[in-house]
Amino acid sequence: MKKIKYYYNTHSLRYEKLETPLRVKLLRVFGFIAAAFVSAVIIVAIAFKYIDSPRAKNLRQENDDLRSNYSIVQQQLAHLEQQMAELEKRDNNVYRSIFEASPIPDSARMKEMEKDKELQLVSSLGEGDLMQGLTSQLNNLTMRVAYQFKSYDEIDGMVKNKEKLLAGIPAIQPVSNRDLTRIASGFGSRVDPVYKVAKFHAGLDFAAPQGTPIYATADGTVKQADYSESGYGNHVVINHGYGYETLYGHMYRIKAHVGDHVKRGEVIGYVGSTGKSTGPHCHYEVHKNGQHVDPVYYFYNDLSPEQYDRLLKLAAASNQSFD
Repeated sequence: MKKIKYYYNTHSLRYEKLETPLRVKLLRVFGFIAAAFVSAVIIVAIAFKYIDSPRAKNLRQENDDLRSNYSIVQQQLAHLEQQMAELEKRDNNVYRSIFEASPIPDSARMKEMEKDKELQLVSSLGEGDLMQGLTSQLNNLTMRVAYQFKSYDEIDGMVKNKEKLLAGIPAIQPVSNRDLTRIASGFGSRVDPVYKVAKFHAGLDFAAPQGTPIYATADGTVKQADYSESGYGNHVVINHGYGYETLYGHMYRIKAHVGDHVKRGEVIGYVGSTGKSTGPHCHYEVHKNGQHVDPVYYFYNDLSPEQYDRLLKLAAASNQSFD
């Protein structure tokens, strides 16, 4: 049964029935609904902030797993980078040294990395902070590995040409000298036989009777075989490749011709005294990458250690050259 409310009317001085206007009723209903909605929003906000939904829990767990895996991958990358640095060091200091190849500077490796655009595809993995760091490390390591493979391909070519390289390095004396009595003058500052002053002597002088055979000291191609106005007289220059050239001067007669392919030990001419010379001898030079080097350090194929040591002492003696 509905309760009826009354109120005391001071004007009429009696109790009257209380009636609520429709407008007030509507306002009360609207206020209740608004309060309920605001309360619900507050409750939901608090719930989302402090209570994870199943999907949020899964995402949070996946994120934690990713961070953990990222840490492991970073450790693995650091280990790989350390191994890569060791390979690069070994490449420069060991493998290329064996074949007398110049080391690859770090600047060249970095320049090659910048040129290789295809390897930049790794950078498409992601843009987040974690992924950017990982992508950068992977990109750098991938390019270093690619360049190292290229270097090993070059070394593989050197290995295949090792036999040719060894055959192209001057390794014997240009004249027969088993008793080591034919070294007349060594490499370096020597007294000039004509001007009687100390001058740089760019090779070794082997004194021998006129007509003594002169041998190519390594495989190669005859580059010059003619008379030189610069003092060498009848002379031969052989290009052995790999930066090596040898010169044989003051020949009595030249046997080789320009363009001939000669083998180590093959006769290319005969001892004489043509050009600026004071007696029959073979002036012998070794050039490495255009620079004069002491030929005595290349006589290792036909000498014992004792003979080589004796030859070094003979070549180092200060005396007068023959040319």
